[in-house]
Amino acid sequence: MAKHGKKTKALARKSVGKRKAPGLKALARAGIRLLHKFGPRQADPKTSDKSTTSSPALSAEWPLSPAATLGSSVRTKGIERELRAQLPWAVRKFVKAETGRIVLRMPESEAREFEAVSAKVSKTVEEIEVLPVLPREAEDVLTISSRERHKWLKDGRLQSIGTRTVKMRGRSKAVTFHVFDPRHIEDVLDRDLAVVWREEDAQEVADNRRRGAAKAVLTRAGKVNAAAVRKARKPDDPRPSLQDWEAFEDEGLLR
Repeated sequence: MAKHGKKTKALARKSVGKRKAPGLKALARAGIRLLHKFGPRQADPKTSDKSTTSSPALSAEWPLSPAATLGSSVRTKGIERELRAQLPWAVRKFVKAETGRIVLRMPESEAREFEAVSAKVSKTVEEIEVLPVLPREAEDVLTISSRERHKWLKDGRLQSIGTRTVKMRGRSKAVTFHVFDPRHIEDVLDRDLAVVWREEDAQEVADNRRRGAAKAVLTRAGKVNAAAVRKARKPDDPRPSLQDWEAFEDEGLLR
């Protein structure tokens, strides 16, 4: 029985090893059957027409000078938001501020709107260099922190040209903040005044610390001296007597 079982296993292994892969003709026939079953996919005319019509065929460009962006990507994004705020909601997405240029791309089906939007953008671009600088834009241009901006604005080193009130999305109350003249920010940047002001602040902090330490030393020394005087005085010592004190009091000079 054992020998018979071993022969059966050996024959099974041989039969498994001798199995052939399916031939090319069998694979071809299977492919034909699948093709007949499912059929080739055809393009949807609706989606194809939509993709062709939505492609931007109308475009216009305007130069965006470094004097307007001040070399800041945050300022560039702020200019883009300002441009879009001047346009109707439906066409705002077609305007984009890129490095060195402002681009308007619209589908060919909106040719009438394209002319109106182009005229509006052209008018806004003419005044883009005098657009007030927002707080975050000033921080990015000058590479300063919010604390430094608040401090320098309070002591007059950063000069504000006014305030702007904006209703922020998701907030119940409006936010009011100071805005800056782009030429003033450019002057601070060219003269590297942020570094100078930062060094002056550090020196002022060091001087205040030294004065505070000296004052603390004097205060402690004064307390020690007063305690020593009180300790040196004896309670049995007679008080000094003043001559003619009664006559002085009778004159009423102490009243």
